Amino acid sequence: MAISAQDVKQLKELTNCGMMDCKRALEECGGDIDAAIKSLREKGLAKAAKKSGRIAAEGLVYTKIDEAKKVGVVVEINVETDFAAKTDRFIEFVELIADTILANDVADVEALKNVKAFGTEELVGDVLTERIATIGENIQIRRFKKMSGDLFTYIHNGGGSIIGSMLKLEADDVNSDAVKACAKDILLQITASAPQFVSQADVPASVIEEEKEVQLQLVKKENEESAKPKPQNVLEKIVEGRMRKFAEEICLLDQPFVKDPNMTVAKYIASVGGNIKVVEFARFEKGEGIQKKEDNFADEVASMVK
Repeated sequence: MAISAQDVKQLKELTNCGMMDCKRALEECGGDIDAAIKSLREKGLAKAAKKSGRIAAEGLVYTKIDEAKKVGVVVEINVETDFAAKTDRFIEFVELIADTILANDVADVEALKNVKAFGTEELVGDVLTERIATIGENIQIRRFKKMSGDLFTYIHNGGGSIIGSMLKLEADDVNSDAVKACAKDILLQITASAPQFVSQADVPASVIEEEKEVQLQLVKKENEESAKPKPQNVLEKIVEGRMRKFAEEICLLDQPFVKDPNMTVAKYIASVGGNIKVVEFARFEKGEGIQKKEDNFADEVASMVK
């Protein structure tokens, strides 16, 4: 029998399952919505919505470059446990999402969910729901960054930390061994030191103003509590010094080079030659900024016997 779009929509709203899963369930159940709900629950698909509130702070950061098209992506996808993050089912999903981003012009995660997953006829949102159900854990496509041009990537996976960095360079010859070696060193710098901007010219004025105000108040407070208060001109120099340090911390080119702290990253790049220019970069660290749930063991045991 023909299944109406309205019936599919209604079943989706009732179960939060994917459109294709709802359509198949209705077809199998002869259009009976109640039977379709039961079928989806039996398959585990209707439980996916209940998992959406659980914290997903594990997962993968993954990078991929399409050399032919000169486009690349770094993506973070989270899941609840490290065990699930290592399963083939989850890893395949992460790779599928990366391929989908590379093949489509999507601005954000919500837009991504509404395009067809690479090589399939199903929407990314529907595939996501299906993976939540089959893996049995909440999964979140958290963020991605797509770039185009001459790109280089690096993944650090160690000590429970996964960091993916992607770098766009311009140079006289980006394919030379010297430039490739330089790109690797810059990626290591980005991964280890977590800069926020390429140079001071890229830092928004609001960021500088906010930090300067913080340092002014700190210096003022320190001076008031000091046994030997300093004059205003000295306080201003202290703030200037702290702002220089702040720039070193957040700007890639101003950071001390990890392989030789006696020179900045900018000086290292200049020493390589070849007119190398850092255009942009991205750095994603798995679970960065996500508040993991830390249950008290005693409370957990007590809750189980109630």
